[in-house]
Amino acid sequence: MIKKLLTSAVLATMVFSAQSALAADYTLRFGHLANEQNIWHQAAEKFKEEVEANSDGRIEVRLYPSEQLGSEMDVINSIQLGTADMTITGESLQNWAPKAAMMAVPYAFRDSEHLHNAVNGEIGAEIEEQIIERTNLVPLAWFERGARELTSNRPIRTPEELDGLRLRVPNVPLFVDTWQAMGARPTPMAFSEVFTALQQNTLEGQENPLSLIESASFNEVQDYVNMTGHVRSWIYVVIGRNQLEKMPDELQQVVRDAAETMQAFESELFVEDQERLEQALQERGMEFIEVDVDAFAEAARPAVLEALTPEQRELFDAIQDL
Repeated sequence: MIKKLLTSAVLATMVFSAQSALAADYTLRFGHLANEQNIWHQAAEKFKEEVEANSDGRIEVRLYPSEQLGSEMDVINSIQLGTADMTITGESLQNWAPKAAMMAVPYAFRDSEHLHNAVNGEIGAEIEEQIIERTNLVPLAWFERGARELTSNRPIRTPEELDGLRLRVPNVPLFVDTWQAMGARPTPMAFSEVFTALQQNTLEGQENPLSLIESASFNEVQDYVNMTGHVRSWIYVVIGRNQLEKMPDELQQVVRDAAETMQAFESELFVEDQERLEQALQERGMEFIEVDVDAFAEAARPAVLEALTPEQRELFDAIQDL
């Protein structure tokens, strides 16, 4: 009997020791808004794989897609409180860091290459520095977002052809002012109401990235995608500064290296996805229209400049000079 008890005790100790050995020294709780099919979540899975493999299990990454930890703002607040560790966030950061507003300013960027040059250069470094200083969040990587395009039931190539188009926009004052300046009649409206409003001809158009145009089935109520590219933007993967810096230097480097790999991985997925989206929408009957982008940018410029603070205007001018 005593021998059996001793054997059981030894086995229990061995199991406990094995479990302890498998336990990670650090756990990163990574919550974001994208669903499990989204390329952002696929990139997050790549990050988890890289971190856990290259830290020899000393860091565990737990992923919480589809707002399981709350909205974007909820997770930011949780990171600052120390109850979450990472998220994916964009222009919402301007609530703390005004320079982050550049992440959603109409016609700040001419094309994808222009955006990449800005984000990877001194301008991106300046924005990141203010984010770290004001939010205590450290940008680890960034993802390009699909440009916002205009859909309608007539082709629109110049601002003059907008001619009072009844257009849904998100409830962002800068977007309202910009579309008014370009000649449309913008109406802020919840995204969930847009399809029905287009179907009933209460609205004549809307603007969104191709991914949302596809997922919302706007091809059923809109004939044209007018390639205005009026907002080109990016989004950051951030980690709490306190959470990052409590790790030893070698593990901080593992996290940063994994983030670099994640960024390159997502970039490839993004290019493939944009090509797929355009083809899919064309197959569903939508026609893509090339527009006079310079004319739209010129028409939008007064409203954009009026909305910017002196600090933001300086950054906007620097972007234009690239």
